[in-house]
Amino acid sequence: MRRNTGRYALILAGGRGTRFWPRSRRSRAKQVLRFLGERSLIQQTVDRLGPVIPPDRVWVLTNDHLRDEIVRQLPEVPRQQILAEPAQRNTAPAIGLAAHILQSVEPDALMGVFPSDHVIAKPARYLRFVRQAFHAAAQGNIVVLGIQARWPETGYGYIEFPKDARAGSLEPFKVRRFREKPDLKTAMRYLKAGNFYWNAGMFFWRTSVLLDALREFQPKTATLLASLPEFRSRRFASALKQVFPNCENISIDYAVLEKARTVAGFATDDFGWNDVGSWNAVYELLPRDRDGNVLRSEALAESSSGNYVDAGGKLVALLGVRDLLVVDTPDALLIADRSRAQEVGDLVKKLEQQKRDELL
Repeated sequence: MRRNTGRYALILAGGRGTRFWPRSRRSRAKQVLRFLGERSLIQQTVDRLGPVIPPDRVWVLTNDHLRDEIVRQLPEVPRQQILAEPAQRNTAPAIGLAAHILQSVEPDALMGVFPSDHVIAKPARYLRFVRQAFHAAAQGNIVVLGIQARWPETGYGYIEFPKDARAGSLEPFKVRRFREKPDLKTAMRYLKAGNFYWNAGMFFWRTSVLLDALREFQPKTATLLASLPEFRSRRFASALKQVFPNCENISIDYAVLEKARTVAGFATDDFGWNDVGSWNAVYELLPRDRDGNVLRSEALAESSSGNYVDAGGKLVALLGVRDLLVVDTPDALLIADRSRAQEVGDLVKKLEQQKRDELL
């Protein structure tokens, strides 16, 4: 593959993964954990992009807590391309910052934005869409990938395609509208309609196109980012610390995508996408025993079914229990009803209120 393709990947890796407490902590968050196989989620992200974007064209935006661990896990990515944001300001400033840097590196750069913590079980099929999305972005389009809805999900935003959009087409469609996270009744209507796809946060554009859109729709943030010196400048790091916290705290969806007049999108078919949003999602992805238990450590299960156990180096004995999450770490133990896995993040909020920083 020719390396001078003009393509770059931005991997967003600043999240805390609070629904994976107590494994996920500030300095050891979801994206650097190994849930499936020997590679962490962020390592798997870089691995699967390799045939399209080599590691020396990968950039990562994270935070101070995680940067050192990500540098350790990704030795193939140049260290200076793994950046810690000075403050959390959501995805629009983060992506705008990366676009500013990449344009100073290569003025005509093509940029793909990828989450760091998703699972894709069919990478070859996925990369067919990624290649086509870069091709469409090279024509000057803002491009998104839509994930074919498989159930009436209320936790995702949706992309509305034309009614004749065909799942799996390698031709882009004009996006009709972005929809916010719906209630269940609306989500069921979207699923039945068939032309509403999940927004998985994968975007493609020329850096110049994205920066022009920021200037139009978020002029304050665009002006602040434009004031930064070139990335290679000795003044860049200190200027970033001063400038970035003043950017508007807004997602790229609200800031640009919902306002842009023309956005192209791919109505993808199944490439095994899963955002691994909770412990229950991990349970669903892993092989189970004949009683439906996922046992990631030594366990004795008697008259017990549907449980997820991850307890390190100790034996866990289950007797007459069903559908539990059991996750043990040296300083914290989680025992929860598996159906309430989405609420684990609420426990982290309580720990924050109690100022239990040693558990965060």
